[in-house]
Amino acid sequence: MKPSVILYKILPDDLLARLEQHFTVTQFNRLTAENRPAFLQALEHAEGLIGSGGQIDKAVLDLAPKLRAVSTISVGYDNFDVNAMTERGIVMMHTPTVLTETVADTVMALILSTARRVVEVANWAKSGQWKGSVGSDLFGLDVHHKTIGILGMGRIGLALAQRANLGFNMPVLYNDRQANPAVESRFNARFCDLDTLLSESDFLCISLPLTPQTHHLIGKDQLKKMKPNAILINTGRGPVIDEAALIEALKAGTIHGAGLDVYEKEPLAPDSELFRLPNVVALPHIGSATHETRYNMSACAVDNLITALTGTVEVNCVNAQVLAK
Repeated sequence: MKPSVILYKILPDDLLARLEQHFTVTQFNRLTAENRPAFLQALEHAEGLIGSGGQIDKAVLDLAPKLRAVSTISVGYDNFDVNAMTERGIVMMHTPTVLTETVADTVMALILSTARRVVEVANWAKSGQWKGSVGSDLFGLDVHHKTIGILGMGRIGLALAQRANLGFNMPVLYNDRQANPAVESRFNARFCDLDTLLSESDFLCISLPLTPQTHHLIGKDQLKKMKPNAILINTGRGPVIDEAALIEALKAGTIHGAGLDVYEKEPLAPDSELFRLPNVVALPHIGSATHETRYNMSACAVDNLITALTGTVEVNCVNAQVLAK
């Protein structure tokens, strides 16, 4: 008999067929308040979960006595109780590699669109106000040769450093748990402490996961240490920034602007001041949202679940200590 798995995400037909070759699949398009009772009931027989979104906490795990593996169609996994999963011997899989280049592209798009006021000026032109030469009141800032600060030098940080240094001649500063000799030799990057990163960066780009240590890492005191013409970019996790403090800093001119793809609570409320501030480019969490990348993420997650439930995991495991057992 095939293992029973729950799919809570729409997959392309070929990937769904691949999943069904190996498992008996109970499918939910996504997790909603309406289908939650049926989802919780299905957990009783589930040996695997695959999808994205929703909170998979201890209360959910308590209803899944046969669960052996979870595969999220994302790189982030802060909505999963990984500690509880590890205690129960449940393998946690994610997709850390397939979205690296696409998210780095998104960071550069936010840098350029915020510095050059692309969204603001495009809307100004569309509204019929373009009647002559653009005046200095609509000028932006140069990006080339400015200093980029990267907070979190993982795969995405490395891809961003390549684009910034080789493509835009930007000096690279970075802060991480430890120095990265590869990025220093390839892109002449300089490892520094957080205060130096804040005070010297023209563009501060956050590429961090959400942990207890990174929650509100950037708050009122940190924003005050940034240059008044600096721009803050976040494609990591929203709660890394104290959103109320950021709004205050943007309104007061403490920093020049912000380009955001993630927020403390998503979707961002329609009445959020971040949507109304002219010096903010606010995207709806589209960092990996291309046809190619989203397909590759789903394919990776399907393969991850297959390897996890067949005991052949080699990569993409969050809690590798479970494999050792």
